[in-house]
This record gives sequence, structure tokens and C-alpha cells, in this order.
Amino acid sequence: MTAKPSQHPDWDRLYEVAAAQEGLFTTQQAAEAGYSPQLLVHHVSSGRALRVRRGIYRLVHFPAGEHEELVSAWLWSEQAGVFSDQTALALHGLSDVMPAKVHLAVPEAWRQRRFRLPDELVLHYADVPKRERTWFGPVPVTSVTRTLNDCARDGLSPELLRQAAKQALRRGLAVRGDLADVRASLKPFGGLA
Repeated sequence: MTAKPSQHPDWDRLYEVAAAQEGLFTTQQAAEAGYSPQLLVHHVSSGRALRVRRGIYRLVHFPAGEHEELVSAWLWSEQAGVFSDQTALALHGLSDVMPAKVHLAVPEAWRQRRFRLPDELVLHYADVPKRERTWFGPVPVTSVTRTLNDCARDGLSPELLRQAAKQALRRGLAVRGDLADVRASLKPFGGLA
């Protein structure tokens, strides 16, 4: 549900939104806090805010967050995306995977959209139900089980997939019976054992 727009600029309201998003906010969120596009441009030129990418800004004096690039990508997706695949493996601390790009699952309906994809993103089109999501700080990420099965379907190397699955099982983050895609993917390579 979208918050009721403020009639007058409300810095505290904008700060509260940005604080929950590692100092970042969107043009829409600024408008809801009473900031017109012209006033937002004024704050950028006066050094109070910084334009991160089209439609996404950062409060300059807010402490830099460890995962600011993830929040920026999530805001780019209009908060509809869920970090997935290799990015989710890294966020869950599973395997030695070092993704070169950020993997983001966006709703299947986005397949029909035309937009400019930021260079650092790899999109996966999938409707991820709430039960298959968890939160990593301010951003959503696919659950461990969903992540492992997605990586298996997407052809992650057998070594990394086996390592991630074993770590998840050992740490009690997944149950062997829920990893059907992982088991099928690893079967030609000696299985999950």
C-alpha cells in the first residue's frame, strides 16, 4: 500500500524511508514525502542528495551501507524483485561462488516489459511466492531451498552446487527431500553424497 503523499516536504519522513533502505530512496518515495521533482533536483545540486541512477537517490550524509548496490537494484525493480541464484547463494553464505553480476528474479509478467537493464544485473523471470522468500537486511532473497533448486536448474557447476547443498544440509538450512532439482542435477556427477 502506498503512503498518502505529504502536502509539504517532510524531511523526517524521507529520512525514515531512506534509513530503512541504506540511505537510498526513489523519486516516488520522495514525492510521497512531499518532494517535487524540482525540489529533489535542488537537493541534488545543493549536495544534500546524490543521484545514484535514474529515479534512485541517496542521502549524502547517511552512512554507506554494506549492500547499497543490492538496495539500488531492488529499488530499480520497483521493489518487485527478489535476489536469487548465485547472488542468493552468496548472501546465504553457501559455497565459494563469487557472482560477477547481481541475479534478480522479477515477476514473470516483466518478460513483456521493455526497459533498460542495468549492466550489473542478470534477470530471472519467475513469480517467487512469499513462502520461498526471506530477508537479508533491507532486501528480499530467495529461501535457501529455492536458491539451491534454482541454481541446479540454471546449470551452476556441479562442484559449487554440491558444496552449497552440503553446507545447507550440514547447517540445517535445507532438507534433502526438498532438493529434488539439486539431486537430479548432481546425479550424473556422483550425486549429492
